[in-house]
Amino acid sequence: MRKPAALLLLLVMMPITLAAMAQEIAIENLRQTGKAFSAVAKKVAPAVVFIQVEGRVEAGDNGSADAWPFQDDLFRRFFGEDFAGLSQPRQKKPRRSIGQGSGFVFAASGDVAYILTNSHVVENAERIRVKFQDGREYEARVQGTDPKSDVAVLKIAARGISTLRWGDSSRLEVGEWVVAMGNPFGLSNTLTTGVVSAKGRTSLGINDYEDFIQTDAAINPGNSGGPLLNLDGEVVGMNTAIFSRSGGYMGVGFAIPSNLARTIADQLAASGQVKRGYIGLTVQPLTQEIADALKLKSHQGVLVSEVQDGSPAQRAGLRVGDVLTTFDGTQLSDGGQYRNRASLAKPGSRVTLGVIREGREIEIPVKVELLDEEAIQRAEAFEALGILVRGLTVEEARRLKLARAVVVTAVSAQSLAKMAGIVPGTLILEVNRQPVGNAEEFSAALAKGEANGSVVLRISENGRSRYLTLRWR
Repeated sequence: MRKPAALLLLLVMMPITLAAMAQEIAIENLRQTGKAFSAVAKKVAPAVVFIQVEGRVEAGDNGSADAWPFQDDLFRRFFGEDFAGLSQPRQKKPRRSIGQGSGFVFAASGDVAYILTNSHVVENAERIRVKFQDGREYEARVQGTDPKSDVAVLKIAARGISTLRWGDSSRLEVGEWVVAMGNPFGLSNTLTTGVVSAKGRTSLGINDYEDFIQTDAAINPGNSGGPLLNLDGEVVGMNTAIFSRSGGYMGVGFAIPSNLARTIADQLAASGQVKRGYIGLTVQPLTQEIADALKLKSHQGVLVSEVQDGSPAQRAGLRVGDVLTTFDGTQLSDGGQYRNRASLAKPGSRVTLGVIREGREIEIPVKVELLDEEAIQRAEAFEALGILVRGLTVEEARRLKLARAVVVTAVSAQSLAKMAGIVPGTLILEVNRQPVGNAEEFSAALAKGEANGSVVLRISENGRSRYLTLRWR
């Protein structure tokens, strides 16, 4: 009788014991996960910095910063113009502005260290200070910026600075744990965790070149420029933006993948500028309808809609109507992906494009050339206003006593500029209240007025400056 009773007791107690063991295992797993996050924080915190930027904000930017601390363009970038307080009346006079963001040291040698952050964090900066976890502070200067990818590199004079190690963002998997580090709202050394929600997000309208990692790790204003890390403490992305309809974090954040950020950062650190590849193709999405009409087995790829005259693509034999399926062996799914791959290709190198033409799969090698971005910017300005501009030479700047301006070199007949009285030799000091010093800055400032169909120019003629507004809608 004792054996059956003992067996019965064992059977009764077993589920309770197993449940307790399962609970303990689950708790231990959570402990280990927490320790993994803690280890990442301890490992990377010494190389993550708080960035404070002082600069002048021109009239047209919200000017009541003293009354409402979230007026900076950094907050407007995240929350939009409808965020409470951002639509207050704008003052007319330029004002001093203090912005903030995050960054991390990615390279150091001797007495110099390089910090990666977002271009929009240091836009219009006159003074930049970076602060480390241990309290050390340094004056920083901009080594180079690339607004098209929203990447900037700062340079500081310092010894004994820790650096972060790059990870391979192409090896990230959806669902993988990631850690975001930064200084949201000025709260230094803040860690948030989440997973990779998606990869290869393009056509979001945030940057010209996009290939975002989407994550649900909380990214807030001030996190911008901070690192996104894997559990090995390697940088797999740089936090850059959130998607929000409510003015707060909604579980959708975006980071520039490390493979893109690193390529841009290395060039900026070395020379202060980015050299992009040029192939000379315009592509469009390959919809299911187009794929069916072309009798393709799949709608994977992009459709060539234009081949520029005299371009590497034309010389290689590419044609309008070709379907691009791969770029150096990597599958192409949309136009943004193709554009990123083409721009990152090294000028002078050869790439192989996988092409479907008239039902046949072929491979076409193309020699990549250097993208002349100045020429593109000049063409964009000419198309919008009918003018060509260039920056001042050193001699012109000295003679005119102007630090920054562009000079009009050509005016199209019957253009908006011509009708407004702009002639070759006219100096343009500002576009939409934004000082400009070269064709790229001119075109970038001009683009801000495209949505309204108008632009405000501050011009100088015969030593006198004045404002004029050009409207094309």
